[in-house]
Amino acid sequence: MRKNNFKLFIKINNVGVLIAVLAIDENSEPKMLEKINLTNVGLENGKISNFEKISDLIKKNILMIEQKINITFKDIVIILDYFDQYYLNLTGFKKLNGTQISKENITYILNSLKSTVEKFEYKKKIIHIFNSRYTLDKKKIDNLPIGLFGEFYSHELSFNIMNENDYKNLKKIFEKCNLKIKKIIFDSFVKGALISDMKPNINTFYYIQLNKNDSKIFFLENDAIKYEQKFKFGTDIISHDISKVTYLKKGTIFKIINDNDTIDNLSKNEIIEEGYFKDEKYRKIKKSLIKDIAEARIKELSEIIFYQNINFKEPNRQKKNIFLEIKDKGHLNCFKNIYDHYFSCNSKFELKFIEETEFADDLETADKIVQFGWRKEAIPVLDTKKSIIARFFGFLFNN
Repeated sequence: MRKNNFKLFIKINNVGVLIAVLAIDENSEPKMLEKINLTNVGLENGKISNFEKISDLIKKNILMIEQKINITFKDIVIILDYFDQYYLNLTGFKKLNGTQISKENITYILNSLKSTVEKFEYKKKIIHIFNSRYTLDKKKIDNLPIGLFGEFYSHELSFNIMNENDYKNLKKIFEKCNLKIKKIIFDSFVKGALISDMKPNINTFYYIQLNKNDSKIFFLENDAIKYEQKFKFGTDIISHDISKVTYLKKGTIFKIINDNDTIDNLSKNEIIEEGYFKDEKYRKIKKSLIKDIAEARIKELSEIIFYQNINFKEPNRQKKNIFLEIKDKGHLNCFKNIYDHYFSCNSKFELKFIEETEFADDLETADKIVQFGWRKEAIPVLDTKKSIIARFFGFLFNN
């Protein structure tokens, strides 16, 4: 395999970084050549807290990879997760008065909205722009309506942005590594694109990820990322509640949860077995109590995510799809039916449990976005030799 098919990626989240090299070959499946996971790197809550530490660690490990596979990389693709990310949805309008929609009309709307964001969010950096909705004479249209006649046209764009200073810090880190940032991609975009490709009949959905200590939700509408929200709670909060009420140690609770395929199969008076009390004094505790505590907290979590979330849109006539990923598999198996009940909002939503995607699949999706753009990305970075407008039209009208 030619070494120019080796692609360098780094994923940065709230706790660490993951450096990887993916070998791309059109005649075979992509292969992960190298993968290094680094924690304690100078990150705190999605912010760079120690510039020298993180830049030195990244530089050292990339150099080690380059020496191992005998290659020198010139650029890198960054996947960002749990950095401060912001989402703006703006709409531009054009009075047509019975004339056709032209390319110039679309260009004007795009440039006007982009200029508005840059003017009022001048301390932010635009990362992604999506064509999220086209409306002609109050009727929603699936594709760009260039050439159609009408009276009034509206075009909604979704802007995914980050702090300008965070962007500058990242740029400086990779300058120290002699690497150019080829593209920054938000992790929610990668996940949304991957699922949309895996399930081609579903291009509008909510994605909820419950980790142990934090969670997030993002909304993909017509293949465009509309918003994302993060929460400082995860599935461990349920174990904490159980421990607080029953005075059981968290290690004991972990064993009980992982040994029970589903809490619903328990008889009402079933007692926790003595074998679980090796490290603490035995007490008669009904397993149904654990179910009641978990159910109360899961119900509360669903209410925070759905009903107390001003960004969350209630479904109209059609059921919205929700993909729910729970990292702790033992926790999921034990409480799956409870999650199914509350996170489907009593069957208002079509809930689908989903496994964590493979990192190699994430990287392959990210590489496709970099190379070919995305079907709803308004201004993809495809060819640095072309102007932004040329790149935009090259993608827009070859769709």
